[in-house]
This record gives sequence, structure tokens and C-alpha cells, in this order.
Amino acid sequence: MAMDKIRLGVAPTKRAFLSMEEAKRQKDKFMAVIRSILPDKVEIIDIDDLCENGILFQTDKIPAVVEKFRAANIDALFTPHCDFGEEQCAAGVAAQMKVPTLLWGARDERPNTDVGRGRDTQCGMFACSKVMRRFGVQYSYIWNCETESEDFRNGFDAFIRVVSVIKTVRTLRVAKFGARPVPFMSVMANEAELATKFGITTVPISPTAIAKRADQILADNGEELQNYYNDILARIDTSATQPEQVQRIAAVTLATKQLMLENRCSVGAMECWSATPIIGVPICMTLGELADAGLPISCETDLNGAVTLAILRAITLGDEAEFLADLTIRHPENDNAELLWHCGPFPYSLKDPDSKARLVGGQERWALKKGDITVTRFDDIDGEYYLFGGEGKAVDGPETTGTYVWFEADNWKRWEEKLMFGPYIHHVGGAYGKYKKVLREAARYLGLKFDDASEQGTYSL
Repeated sequence: MAMDKIRLGVAPTKRAFLSMEEAKRQKDKFMAVIRSILPDKVEIIDIDDLCENGILFQTDKIPAVVEKFRAANIDALFTPHCDFGEEQCAAGVAAQMKVPTLLWGARDERPNTDVGRGRDTQCGMFACSKVMRRFGVQYSYIWNCETESEDFRNGFDAFIRVVSVIKTVRTLRVAKFGARPVPFMSVMANEAELATKFGITTVPISPTAIAKRADQILADNGEELQNYYNDILARIDTSATQPEQVQRIAAVTLATKQLMLENRCSVGAMECWSATPIIGVPICMTLGELADAGLPISCETDLNGAVTLAILRAITLGDEAEFLADLTIRHPENDNAELLWHCGPFPYSLKDPDSKARLVGGQERWALKKGDITVTRFDDIDGEYYLFGGEGKAVDGPETTGTYVWFEADNWKRWEEKLMFGPYIHHVGGAYGKYKKVLREAARYLGLKFDDASEQGTYSL
């Protein structure tokens, strides 16, 4: 399922009495750069039609700029400084828009001289940030760096991903398929609090509805089912699963997807193994397949796990699937590695090319690919919400059943202590790439306590 573009309002600012020619030169440089970053993910709304050279420096232009951004329903605001800037203009727009706001200005080439005055950009941003704080604006900042630098490109990219997380969480609808398995008290979550604190809506859907829809899909035996069944056979060795089971898994996957889309849900939480008698087959493969379809679903009706998956999908801007894993065993030889495993719900797109894809008793079996991995967990205790986050990499390890990856951290003992003493459970989410700084910044906007895996928490004995 494709993600909506991030709509970014851009309102450059300059000091009224400083050079317009130089301000325009700066504006043209950074606008060219930001238009080249994630162009298929970001829609830029400028103010070229409202202000001279598209730069805001007159207070009487604030209402028109705000009106345009509101009409465009922007998700975030960028107020780049062409020089010192006009803090009353920048903060005036940001205070009315009340969306995530990004501050930055290019590094000045030289100080003032007797011959000419510089831009004083950094000085102006210090002033502007104070006014932003006074106006109650929550903002992000890219440090004072050159327009063409990797720091600027990486910072802008990260901000877009932060906005994607915030937009996703605040409009999230979670399909709750069934109740939690009886023994799993650990996955209990407060649906009312998720709604009031974050705007997250939980939509209950019975596993019986999946079974009934799957029955109809099998009875119709339409082209979509036949094509999907053949696709499964082409990708995965299903010899250890009965053909009628594979067909039902295909039907269940299509049924679950239909129910999610009909209920406008972008993630789900599935009762899974305890609902197998109702659904008729293990649901594991369905979870992996729908993650690849942009509709990730957590196991064991883990609602906070579903939010975790939504956050990860938003961070990757929908470009790569995410997975929810059990924390299981330590690596037998590598003290800093842990087995991230589940009985068979990981997405096929993340499979290691050297690992054979098998379906055994209706459950997937393969190892995930090598690469950098960000691990996170959204969770709560006593009304406080946390976001655990850290980075590591996939490494070699013994083969096992189900779907899995051996994950190496910088210091697993510290990670384990964090996870044991924090309000977390045995489930964590994973996505390929390095996104800890995005998680940290998104947590700040959402009012979550960011729990950095790289920082020591409570010590074990």
C-alpha cells in the first residue's frame, strides 16, 4: 500500500534591510538541493507567488502564507534562513500552523568587513529559536552547515522521515483481529489511552470474519486467487505443506488484506496461533506477505507491537518491509549477538538470497539478509509511553526453524539490561537501515520517552 506524500511548506526568510540579491542566491541554492531529496516522497509548497523572490520578510505577508499552507494541508514546515532572517515572520507562520517545523541556515562564508556586511545567518537562527520557543513551536534543527554538504542532505532526509512517523501515528487505524492469547498478559495495551494520547484508533475484526471471507474466496476460485497461489509456488518450496493448506493460506491472506482495506487500517494485530482452529491454517505466512504489501501485522494481538511496525514503516517511507521478532536466545559464540526469531511471519522480501524459502506445516522458514538493522519497541507502563531504539547489524549464526536473523549490537549486555528493566516485552520491531536519530526525534514530537540502547540504564547484578 503506497504511502501519501509528505506535504512540506517552505517559507524562506531574510532580514528586511539585508541584501535581497544575496538572499535570493542562497534561496536558489537550497531550494535546488531539497527538490532533489526524496522527490517522489515529498511535495514542496513554496511561497513564490506571495512574496518577493519567494522569501518572507514582511509581517503583512504572514496571513497569506498561512492561508496557502492551510489550504495545502501541509504536514510540516521548513523555514530556512537566507541570512539573519526575520524571527517575527518565521515564528509567526510556525505558531499558527502548529506542524513539525525545521530550522536551518547555510554556513556564512566570512565575517563582516569594512567593505561589506555578511549574512549573520547563525546569529539570526539563535534569535529565531528563542522566539519559536516563546510561541510554543516544536521544531527540529539541522546544524549550521553548507547547503551542498552531506550534513544538510542527511538532516533534511531525517526530518522528512520524522514527519512521516508523526503523520502515521496521529492518523493510525489498527485492525485488531481477535483477543490476545490467554497466556500472554505481556501484550495487554490500553486502547482508550492510545486514542486519547495519540489519536490511534483500534478497529476490532473477528478471526471468524477472516475465515468466512476466505471460504468465499476459495469457493469463487477467481483469477486473483489462482495467480497468487501460483506466485507462492514459484517463490517458495511448499512440499512440506499440503496443497489445500497452501491454497487456504493464499485465500486467508487475500481475505485479511480485503478486511484491512475495507476498514481503512494500515497495520494490524493478529491473535495468530490461538485462532488457527477458527481460520483453518497458521496465519504466519499471511503476516509476512501482508508486510510486503505495506500492511504489517503483529503477532499475538500485540497492539503496541502494531504501533511499532507502523513507526518502522513510516521511517522507511514504505520502501522496505519491517518485521516483528521474538527476543529468544544468545548467540552461542558471539556475546553481542541475539536471535531475533518468530515461527514464520517475516516478509519474503527480506530473505537472504542464500537462504532457501520453505513452507513447513504452513509456516515460513528462512533467514533474513545481512545489513544494518534498526531495532525499536513502542510500549507503556503506568500511563507513560516509551520508545526503545538502537542500531546493529545482521551476522552469521546457526540455522534454526521459522524466520530469523542473528542481530549483533554494540554491547548486548547493556541492551538486555535496558529491555529487562524497561517497560518492554519479548517483541521488538526491526527495519533495515540506520534510523535511531529519526526515532529519537519522532519520540520528542510525540511525547514519548526515548530509550537509547547505546546509553546505560539500570544495571543487572
